[in-house]
Amino acid sequence: MTRMAGFSSPLLLGFDELERMLDRVSKTAGDGYPPYNIERIKANGRPETLRITLAVAGFGQDDLDITLEKNQLTIRGKQTEETEREFLHRGIAARQFQRSFVLAEGIEIAGATLENGLLSINLTRNEPEQVIRKINISQGKQKPPAKMAME
Repeated sequence: MTRMAGFSSPLLLGFDELERMLDRVSKTAGDGYPPYNIERIKANGRPETLRITLAVAGFGQDDLDITLEKNQLTIRGKQTEETEREFLHRGIAARQFQRSFVLAEGIEIAGATLENGLLSINLTRNEPEQVIRKINISQGKQKPPAKMAME
C-alpha cells in the first residue's frame, strides 16, 4: 500500500492506524444499498447523540445483525428465500447487504430499534477528560530501549 501524502510527514507520529481506517472507509463507500441517514440529535445537558437510520424494508429483526469490532460498526442483512410464495413481480429488494461505519474514539452504541422498515442505531459521544501531564527531563546520556529477549 502506498502512503498517503498527508501521513508521510515526520511530524505525524503513530497515525498508521488512522491511515488504515481511511483505507477501509474508501473500500466500503461504493455501494448505495441500503440507503441511510445520519443525524445529530441535540439534547440540552446530555452528551451528543448521533443516529444512523437505514431503510431495511422487508427485513425482520432476525434477518439483521449489528456488530462493533475495533471501532467499526457493521450492519448485515440476510433474508431467507421464501419458496412457498410465487411472485409475479418482485420490486422489493430481497438481497443481502453489509454497511460499515468507522466510529471515532469515545463513540458508544446506545441502542438500536427496528420500526416501520427503518433500523435506527443511536450513538453517544462522551467528552473525554482532558489530561495534562508534565514530562520530567533527566540528565545523562540517552539509553536505547531494551531489546526483547528472543526465546
